[in-house]
Amino acid sequence: MFKHNLLVSYRNFKHSKSTFFINLIGLSTGLACALLIFLWVNDEMSFDKFHKNEGQLFQVMTLTQMSNGIETSWSTSCILAENLAKELPEVQNAVTVSPPENSKSLLSYESNFIKASAIYAGEEYFNVFSYNLINGDDQQVLSLENSIVISEELAMKLFHSTENVIGKTIQLDLKTLCSVTGIFEGTPANSTVQFDCVLPYQQVIKKYPGIDAWGENYWNTFLVLHKGTDINQFNKKISDVFQKKSNNITATLFVRPYSAQYLYDKYENGVQSGGRIEYVKLFSAIALFILLIACINFMNLSTAKASGRLKETGIKKATGANRMSIVFQFLQESVLMSFLSLIAALAFVAIILPQFNSFTGKHLALRFDTNLILAGLSITLFTGLLSGSYPALFLSSLSPKSMLTRKLKNSLGELWIRKGLVIFQFAVSVILIISVLVVYKQIGFIQTKNPGYDIEHVICFEKEGGLGNNLEAFLSQMKNIPGVVNASSMSWNLVGNEGSTDGVHWKGKNADDRTSFFLQYVNFDLLETLGIDMKEGRTFSRDFGSDQTTIIFNEAAVKSMGIQNPVGETVNLWGQDKQIIGVTKDFHFQSLHEEIRPSFFVLYSGNNSQIVVKIKAGMEGETLNRLRNFYQEYNPGFPFDFKFLDENYQAQYVAEKRFAILSRYFAGLAILISCLGLFGLAAYSAEKRNKEIGIRKINGATAVDIINLLSGEFIRIVSISILIAFPVSFLIARNWLDSFAYRTTLSLWIFILAGLAALSIVIITVGGQSWRAASRNPVESLRYE
Repeated sequence: MFKHNLLVSYRNFKHSKSTFFINLIGLSTGLACALLIFLWVNDEMSFDKFHKNEGQLFQVMTLTQMSNGIETSWSTSCILAENLAKELPEVQNAVTVSPPENSKSLLSYESNFIKASAIYAGEEYFNVFSYNLINGDDQQVLSLENSIVISEELAMKLFHSTENVIGKTIQLDLKTLCSVTGIFEGTPANSTVQFDCVLPYQQVIKKYPGIDAWGENYWNTFLVLHKGTDINQFNKKISDVFQKKSNNITATLFVRPYSAQYLYDKYENGVQSGGRIEYVKLFSAIALFILLIACINFMNLSTAKASGRLKETGIKKATGANRMSIVFQFLQESVLMSFLSLIAALAFVAIILPQFNSFTGKHLALRFDTNLILAGLSITLFTGLLSGSYPALFLSSLSPKSMLTRKLKNSLGELWIRKGLVIFQFAVSVILIISVLVVYKQIGFIQTKNPGYDIEHVICFEKEGGLGNNLEAFLSQMKNIPGVVNASSMSWNLVGNEGSTDGVHWKGKNADDRTSFFLQYVNFDLLETLGIDMKEGRTFSRDFGSDQTTIIFNEAAVKSMGIQNPVGETVNLWGQDKQIIGVTKDFHFQSLHEEIRPSFFVLYSGNNSQIVVKIKAGMEGETLNRLRNFYQEYNPGFPFDFKFLDENYQAQYVAEKRFAILSRYFAGLAILISCLGLFGLAAYSAEKRNKEIGIRKINGATAVDIINLLSGEFIRIVSISILIAFPVSFLIARNWLDSFAYRTTLSLWIFILAGLAALSIVIITVGGQSWRAASRNPVESLRYE
């Protein structure tokens, strides 16, 4: 029976070559999209789940009650880990880790100088996390203050070998000597944190005395909990320990799974509210809809071509075949088509995967492991059964008499189901078109919106080596370089500023006011270098000797504090009085997803780590060469690593840009698959009405009349799709735009353009077939059987 059905399927494919190829292209394209999205989703879902303690590994988070709601952060004290390990029996291991930084440290050995990403951690680090050591004892590698554990790749760069490396001395930033105590394999691509070396966090405490006190919350705390720990009870316990030790009653602690930090990184008013998981869900839905569109093509073409299978099916039913055997035959045929499409889809994925990786920033590979094989077979079987289900049920339900006499009349229900499926196809396609237009409009808005400061022709680089002792002289000489407009320094990168405090007090402040201010330690000329405009007052100036005791707020801060005439007023910052000398206009130091929050500047160059240089437009190349030569003369041994400020600004929207590119291609493929089905249906409709067309032409109908006759129904169907798609796409687009505090408008032209694009595609697709039918000789049409 199975062999017979295969033979029948082969003959049917051979007999209807055009339908076969339309189905093959549509299904293979749909499966290819689904496989690509599966690879991407599988990679996203795998982040940070490779650790042996997955399921028991947690990160401690802090909830702080502020005036504008509950603030959620990863910031904890560096002594929290050891206190929790001592006080709570549920804690198996605890470790303190520095937050990942954008800056890199300079490691040198003999004549090799390598920039490397470093993190600082407690002794338990390699017991808590599964970054496999290939040399060294995980219990001892971070026990000494001058130890350093390096990656295998870094060992090859520094020593050109991983053999006999333990015990060798590396110089850190040309100052600190560190002894290599271990080598680890490196960080996997699906690790949220990427680093080249690990050092004991005692080195940071030695450099910044007092940073290990309660209240100095600059650290990550990670815990491995014993199996069976009640997380709700544990959250209460860690909050009690924290409040008892720190005397901080305004903050509470909770733990979240370590692997949740990648996909679930967004919190609103203390409640988890999404993150990258939204894009995972979105692309999973897109994959499903594209597969459904491909399946609908198969359903529609199979039911439309039903008359060609009537005699075959009728004879089988008349000779005793039951309905289930007929259903099985058609399902087997659709599953066979689906598996043939899978072969084509795998070939397509193999070809397109390098380009897909460049779009997504991934390193995906088509490895035929258990997950991929099971996923591929499951998706293919699902596609085959779904696409063949309706044709199988429809044909098997017909009576032998109606099939053998070929007196088959399309029922009203069957016609509406077919039309409904086409409406669904094009509604999804129009929704995708509108979504792509909205995403691109928002990205255009992001790229053109003035952030409130200059992001073009501005470079930033780290204060390293000898610059720490001679910063003022370095800046002064750099300003004299031709092509340099201005230069200054600040404590952190302006984009994505994480430094914050609630230690500001002012006249009239409520006792329960917990307003959080972002802060930036700056040097003279920083506001001028960045082009930050003043709303009132002045900037820091060398002409005023008292500016060490002054402060500059932004508009959002002044509004939050409720100060009517701020310039000249005095506030208290960490117990020291500061006079307000100016108020800047609001500027975006975070992404446009966030509202502009209260912020201030204080003059203190001693805490500056970022140097900012404004370069004259049109002189970038030659000025950068001069800066590089000057830097290497002034700071020998340190490479001149810089970034343009606009790169940092645009890096905040990498996810949105990737989403825009991918959605554009997937929308194009959805439209292509829909048009393939429409092309097949239009060709079949013209073929079925061949004699009618011939008679109409003999009676004087023009080619335009014939085209209108054949195209009109399809245009009406797609017009209904457009009307359905408009409100649905409006809700989807508005929901996505709501994730931005500052967003573009949903213009009417987006919907009109998408509707016109869909109609144009339909007219071209159907019109081509209609013109072909209208151009045929009437005599040939009347001879058609």
